[in-house]
Amino acid sequence: MTKKILILVLGLALWHVELVGQSCLYRLTGQVVDQASRQPLEFATIMVMDEDLGEVTGQDGRFEINNLCSSHSYRLQVSHIGCEPQLVEVLLHSDTTIVIEMEHTSYKLEDVVVQGKSNDYSTEIGSNIQKEDIVHSSNENLSDLLSTIEGVSVLKSGSGISKPIVHGLFGNRIGILNNGIPQAGQQWGNDHAPEIDAFSADELTVVKGSSALAYAGTSLGSVVKVNMSKISQREGIHGQLNYIFQTNGLGHTGNIEIEEYKPQLAWRLKSTIKHIGDRKSPDYYLTNTGQREKNLSLQLEKTMFDHWQSTLYYSLFSTETGILRGAHVGNLTDLESAIGRSEPYFTSDEFSYSIAPPRQEVVHHLLKWQNKYFLKDNRWLEVNYGGQINSRKEFDVRRSGRSEFPAMRMKLWSHYFEQLYHQPIWKDGELKIGLQEMMLDNTNHPETGILPLIPDYRSYSGAGYALIEKSINQWFFDFGSRWSVKKMDVQAISRTLPREIEYFDHFFLQSAFSVGGRYHWMDGQESKLNLGFMKRPPEVNELYSFGLHQGVSGIEMGDPNLSMEESWKATLGHRWQQSSSWSINVVGYSQWVKNFIYLQPLNEYELTIRGAFPVFEYSQTNAHIYGLDADASWHLNTYHTVALTASIVRGDDIQNGNSLVYIPADNLTATYRYQLADHRRWQKSYIEIKGQYVFEQNRLDLDQDYLPPPPGYFLMGLELGSNLVIGGQRFNIHLDIQNLTNTKYRDYLNRQRYYADEVGINANLSLQYSF
Repeated sequence: MTKKILILVLGLALWHVELVGQSCLYRLTGQVVDQASRQPLEFATIMVMDEDLGEVTGQDGRFEINNLCSSHSYRLQVSHIGCEPQLVEVLLHSDTTIVIEMEHTSYKLEDVVVQGKSNDYSTEIGSNIQKEDIVHSSNENLSDLLSTIEGVSVLKSGSGISKPIVHGLFGNRIGILNNGIPQAGQQWGNDHAPEIDAFSADELTVVKGSSALAYAGTSLGSVVKVNMSKISQREGIHGQLNYIFQTNGLGHTGNIEIEEYKPQLAWRLKSTIKHIGDRKSPDYYLTNTGQREKNLSLQLEKTMFDHWQSTLYYSLFSTETGILRGAHVGNLTDLESAIGRSEPYFTSDEFSYSIAPPRQEVVHHLLKWQNKYFLKDNRWLEVNYGGQINSRKEFDVRRSGRSEFPAMRMKLWSHYFEQLYHQPIWKDGELKIGLQEMMLDNTNHPETGILPLIPDYRSYSGAGYALIEKSINQWFFDFGSRWSVKKMDVQAISRTLPREIEYFDHFFLQSAFSVGGRYHWMDGQESKLNLGFMKRPPEVNELYSFGLHQGVSGIEMGDPNLSMEESWKATLGHRWQQSSSWSINVVGYSQWVKNFIYLQPLNEYELTIRGAFPVFEYSQTNAHIYGLDADASWHLNTYHTVALTASIVRGDDIQNGNSLVYIPADNLTATYRYQLADHRRWQKSYIEIKGQYVFEQNRLDLDQDYLPPPPGYFLMGLELGSNLVIGGQRFNIHLDIQNLTNTKYRDYLNRQRYYADEVGINANLSLQYSF
């Protein structure tokens, strides 16, 4: 099947026929920024004169206009509250990215310059994934998408369950903002993937430094932002239809996106359905690893009184995920035999779409109401509310026909309030002040008949922060401070007999600050330096986990006496860019963490009425995490591009004199891309070959885990893409073949490696129709 798809798409992509006409499939992207402060301008309007096209910028000041013609000059009218309208002329020869500078209180036509994908208007060090790349891989988990960014790895608990690792940190240390709202549910543990539909994102941003003080949560600096764009001002109903078929798991993913802009009310509706069966390693089926999803989101936008803009956003995420059957073993003898086996127990010889216990069901609701009021002289006030409901059920293999009764059932309610104020200060400076309040309420349902892994608890937190940004010639500085308090009331069942209800109260006072600078050199170079201090209180799973954590097939034990983590982190980045010919970006970082919390394998097993499982315990130490991220790209000519990315990270347990567990291995990725000339109906066709080598994680002692880290491995990938134009309609065809050589391997960061190999060859065929 895979070979037939590959031959078909290769034949279409290499089909050279007579070049005709003018291509009107190009894309203009850009960012609108304030000329003095270099800060992005939200709600700026970009209208293409003499065309029925327009866009409104989002919080990052970015916009995107599609279906533009090559060798054509376009006049853009750009307007923003507090600025004189601008007229910018752009001549397109290919996909183009621009920056538009606007000056408040005066009219000034600025030059148009080329802008890369990185965030150049702060001292934050981060990377983005744009919507075009998101759509092609939206059948994957959100964390798997983020792993394409240098410095980002993935901690997995099998197929379809993963969390991002940024600079060696994961779990509660990585803040996840879903449309600006801190994602609730991450407090439950490392096996809970973010309950976010990848199709709902218009841009993914990973902030790797310590300057993210404005973002709520309990991170130690790194933040993942899932951004939704503003609704286009293009007239009429328009949108996209997307379909992805994957050969491994015979998966089907369908998505529809429709929107309409009217001055009275703009709306956007998205819906996704996913149906995937058992994945397959090179040698055998990974039984009970199917996945089903049903997701929905609705966005409403309204402008009132010219200065007041309001947005209402709702999303529903619903998933059912199977857990590898071979990871749940009935007795100690079989468990010791199962760990490290070449083939897991309970492996079926036939493919199946069925999902049986052990499995998980998760339903997540999110509601956001955003109100932004513009005052005079570039001042604005923003008030936001975010409400979430996260329901989780976990089903085990149970006796006496009780497998369909959940072994764990929790519901988490979350309420989030935010007030922001922004105004210019001094000359070329800005001040941002914010207040944030959050309440969490977690409840276990008693129908399970089993002691809960996470106890009932309520958490209350409040925070205030202030950020100052200042431009001085080629320099840009930012300073920030944040103070927050957190109170946690816990009702836990005692760990000793007789069972009793125990009450615990925790109170944490947190502080954080950061200082950063950016210097723009004259020869296409830019340097960024950021230094930050943060504290993070332990989360409820680190304090009170007690029992089987089904998703990771292990017994987890929390420690109620854990202290707050205290972190110092420095990041230094430098970027070289020579026009559009080549670019090199290097980021180094060093982070010292006092009272670093980690999940330690105890190298012992425990037999329970639910089976036999390995045991893990939360502990603390003093740690030093440091590393280097690098990426480089060379555009050899119009048709050939070469790119390299590399990541190196080290984690030292200073207190015990060894390495930290679950630190990513070094990895290196090389990519070659060939851009084909446009021919008749086939536009923007390309072929891309990718190779990735992941080194062996050889810095651990043998007694630090149940198995030594697996050997390093090399994976090949092939990607093909093209736009097909038929009767004025545009179809995008994209084929991505992963693990092209069907390599047999295990990854150190996948807890499933104890029992089974990774997924074998997989071809994802993506079809997109825009209307």
